[in-house]
Amino acid sequence: MKLTDQTLMQQMQISLPDIQRRKQLLGLTEEALAALATVRELIEPGLQDTVAEFYDYQTSVPEINNLIGDVDTLKRLKVAQHQYILDLFSGCYDSVYVNNRLRIGLVHKRIGVEPRLYLAALHQIKLGIFKLVEQYVTDAALARQVQDTLEKLYTFDITLVVETYIWSLVKEVNSSHHKLQEYAMALGVHAQEMETLSRLDPLTGLYNVRSLTSMLNELLYRARQQHAPVTVVFIDINDFKLLNDQYGHVYGDQVIQAVASTLKQIARDEDYCFRYGGDEFLVVLPNCTEADALQSFIPRVEQTLSQLTMPVSLSIGIHQADANSGYLDSASLIRCADDKMYAVKKQYKMKGK
Repeated sequence: MKLTDQTLMQQMQISLPDIQRRKQLLGLTEEALAALATVRELIEPGLQDTVAEFYDYQTSVPEINNLIGDVDTLKRLKVAQHQYILDLFSGCYDSVYVNNRLRIGLVHKRIGVEPRLYLAALHQIKLGIFKLVEQYVTDAALARQVQDTLEKLYTFDITLVVETYIWSLVKEVNSSHHKLQEYAMALGVHAQEMETLSRLDPLTGLYNVRSLTSMLNELLYRARQQHAPVTVVFIDINDFKLLNDQYGHVYGDQVIQAVASTLKQIARDEDYCFRYGGDEFLVVLPNCTEADALQSFIPRVEQTLSQLTMPVSLSIGIHQADANSGYLDSASLIRCADDKMYAVKKQYKMKGK
């Protein structure tokens, strides 16, 4: 349900039985409240002067004068204050009365009237009303009864207004908390995105060396727990410097991207592809033996690259870590694969001579 479909009482979860209980606690009996209505006509002739005196005093307080701001607002406030006092002597203190009091509190909170200023103003107008009662209610016993009931009714009103201030503040805090949660969530997502980007090579979208050691160590730890093999494939593009010199760096970047794209295409979901640096790549194959890599992964990579407009050849070194041969640390495993790659590259260069 929309807020605009609910009264303030409903929004603040104040029920009619709750209102009756509040009156009982303050000793506001139906007889006492009815007595207020009997003096309404008596005090009404002096009401305009009382309101005028009240605002003469209020506008002498700098903070309040600044809040009022202009003569038109002052006129509207005098009319509202006149009605506020008449409502005190209405004899009817039902949900309409309560909602009006709650609205008064909400309006004062929204325009920035601090509780200390509101309560001070309420005390000031109460003194003026008591003076009215003393002046126009000639029956001394009735005047005392009316003042006693007004004192209780003022307390009733104050509790409603204070609750409105608190309710409004709680709403603001909850709203701010919600916004902070959204902001923190957005920051968390942004931080996560930044963390992910910091681990990727901008040219290829593969993981960079920064994240290699931690990832490989984690994979080796899990492999050791499961007694599973881990195979590292070290790749170097043959004659890359020559390609760069003959066709330019833009073409060289395209070759690197083509190799990276091929590796991502052939790799399984559980595999990790890294750009090791320059024209070198490294692929980590969990739960894969060296033989499996030689029979499946490597041929598919080479076949895909051979279909390019200008075919690319690779020097590839492969090394496996497992329970039988022993689980090397990440640096040693990479070094073994790197050594094998250089041995292959050496043979490639010798063939070219």
